[in-house]
Amino acid sequence: MPWLTSVDVSLFRAINQGLSNPFFDWLMPIFAWNAFFVPLVLIGGIALLWKGGPRGRIFVLLLALVLALGDGVVINTLKEALARPRPHETLAEVNLLVGRGRSESMPSSHTATWFAGTLLAFLFYRRSIYFMLPLAITMAFSRVYVGAHYPTDVLAGALLGMGYAVAGLVLAQWAWSRAGPRLAPEWFRRVPVFIEATRVSTSPAARLDDRSYLRLGYAIIVVVFLARLLYIGSDTIELSEDEAYQWLWSKHLALSYYSKPPMIAYAQWLGTSIWGDTGFGVRFLSPVIAVILSIILLRFFARQENARAGFWLVLILNCTPLLAVGSTLLTVDPLLVLFWTAAMVMGWKAVQPSGTTRDWAWTGVWMGLGFLSKYTAAYQIACFAIHILLQRDARVHLRRPGPYLALLIVALCTLPVIAWNAQHSWVTIEHVASNATRNVEWKPLKFFGEFLGAEFALLNPVFFIGALWAMFAFWRQRSALATYFFCMGAPVFLGYLLFSLYKRVFPNWIAPSVVPLFCLMVIFWQARGAAGWKLPKRALAVGLGLGAFAVVILHDTDLMRKVISRNLPAAIDPLRRVRSWSETAKVIGAEREKLAGEGTPVFIIADHYGMAGEVSFYLPEAKNAVQKGETFVYAKTQTQPRNQFYFWPGYRERRRGQNAIFVDELSAPKLVRGWWRNWLRGKGPIYSDEPLAKRALPAIVRNEFESVTDLGVREIKYRGRVFRRVQLYACRNLK
Repeated sequence: MPWLTSVDVSLFRAINQGLSNPFFDWLMPIFAWNAFFVPLVLIGGIALLWKGGPRGRIFVLLLALVLALGDGVVINTLKEALARPRPHETLAEVNLLVGRGRSESMPSSHTATWFAGTLLAFLFYRRSIYFMLPLAITMAFSRVYVGAHYPTDVLAGALLGMGYAVAGLVLAQWAWSRAGPRLAPEWFRRVPVFIEATRVSTSPAARLDDRSYLRLGYAIIVVVFLARLLYIGSDTIELSEDEAYQWLWSKHLALSYYSKPPMIAYAQWLGTSIWGDTGFGVRFLSPVIAVILSIILLRFFARQENARAGFWLVLILNCTPLLAVGSTLLTVDPLLVLFWTAAMVMGWKAVQPSGTTRDWAWTGVWMGLGFLSKYTAAYQIACFAIHILLQRDARVHLRRPGPYLALLIVALCTLPVIAWNAQHSWVTIEHVASNATRNVEWKPLKFFGEFLGAEFALLNPVFFIGALWAMFAFWRQRSALATYFFCMGAPVFLGYLLFSLYKRVFPNWIAPSVVPLFCLMVIFWQARGAAGWKLPKRALAVGLGLGAFAVVILHDTDLMRKVISRNLPAAIDPLRRVRSWSETAKVIGAEREKLAGEGTPVFIIADHYGMAGEVSFYLPEAKNAVQKGETFVYAKTQTQPRNQFYFWPGYRERRRGQNAIFVDELSAPKLVRGWWRNWLRGKGPIYSDEPLAKRALPAIVRNEFESVTDLGVREIKYRGRVFRRVQLYACRNLK
């Protein structure tokens, strides 16, 4: 409709240029984003979770779900379908006061979000209209004034925002009215209508029974499982280096491998046998493992404590960033955590005075499978020994065959690793020993602080503090089960904490200790809540809210731009290691094709095993070669074993006279001191202006070819940010 477009443009110019003045030029960009907006929203959300009672918590949950789905599904879908350019892309002399948005113009997502939030706030808290509506209207006006949207964009955004807010509330209320009476009848009787929720009674008669909590737990597990399957099937992220590297292991099944036991290779082999050599196939077992782990813990708590504790434990695990990431990526840690937990659950039955030899045998099986997943599982033997020493009732088993049978089963599970190492000069022992050796300058306080800081963030600040508090405070009124959980987790955590005074410790090393320590935390704080403490309930609400937010962001850091109108710098983006690998392979493949134009076959050499795995997976011709049992991408020649490629046939044996592309990933540029201030302001440098440090081609590779040509550095970008830099060389005529 040309007349409507003409009116729209005229109104846009009248606001963007006709009303232009210095005061508005300063004020209106603040409504696009400012440094105080996100902290204020988080503080408000935490306040409602802490003191808002049922109504506040329901409001925060609904608001988060409605805004996430409304913006991610409704608004983004319409933007792509309508594909309307931004004003600055089609009009001349636009007074653009903010950054150039990468999404399309119609409808305005900022306006939709504000009006959706305004309407939901009005439905739950009527007086909020007096300050929320003026803010929403000002926001809509500012989007036109700063040159980001046409007037019709913000009008459509306002109508859509209110529309999907009402639709989300109606759908949520309908689902609650259908499922609530079955899943949680007590909760439904108290809160049949969300917007009429009042403070819930804390009397024992007002709580859900165990069957309701058990049903709710199963429902949460199913919903999260389906969400994770959709996520790993959406290709939002790509394989990490370890996943791609271990995918190659699954094509060379063996009794063990250079750095890890064989279980991860067989897990990936199973997943890809079902779903093919895709990211979904590689990762399929990770959410499956998370489901099994959650069910084991839910049922265990339902038997030993109560299903209420098990339900909240399941929610806590899903709102802990470290465990949530482990439920998406398939590495050795999810397998270790599963088998460690299975051994812990079965071991509790075994250490009872009535424990049988059969119970110990199953405990040994799970411990053995844990060892075949990661060598850290051997620490669990020490954990059981500590428990038997602390618990007098458990010492009776020292005179029974059960513990010794379990040790025998674990020993049998080590035989594949021993056999493989016997054939390969015991290289794994050397590798594991090197991990315990300090190979950097000794900085004990720095390593110690890094370890605590990383765990504080990755385990959720609320849950991290809650677990530490429980670990030291439960001794006053300790129960046998709490002591058992302490023994299953604290030795590992405290051991690595002390080790961090000697050497840098990676955050995932304490993974097997997290579940038992969280089990201890739930038991401890549930008892305090029953004693009348208000802190546990409020802290739990805040922890779940913060954790859910962090987990969502970790699954898609692009959402940060929607939250704070800033992309994370590539150097600190946690998804940098699982993005832009297909583009990297495409760039390398293009250079390979150019070199192949000379008429000689060309293969690829990578400086690092991770790059070799990624290119093997994402370069079509390389993946086809792997599927045929051939090798197209190699790691550079090694004089001593440094990775699994050392034990496979190399290019020297098979590629004589051929050419190669050598790939070396360069280190990321350093962030300048105080970079975050410049980043928040959107002004000033973020990265150091030091020249890019190029590494020389390894001499061993240079000497293998008659000639080598430096092809330069290629920058691999993701949405305008440089995610990696690769140095390429053309190597001709392998001697």
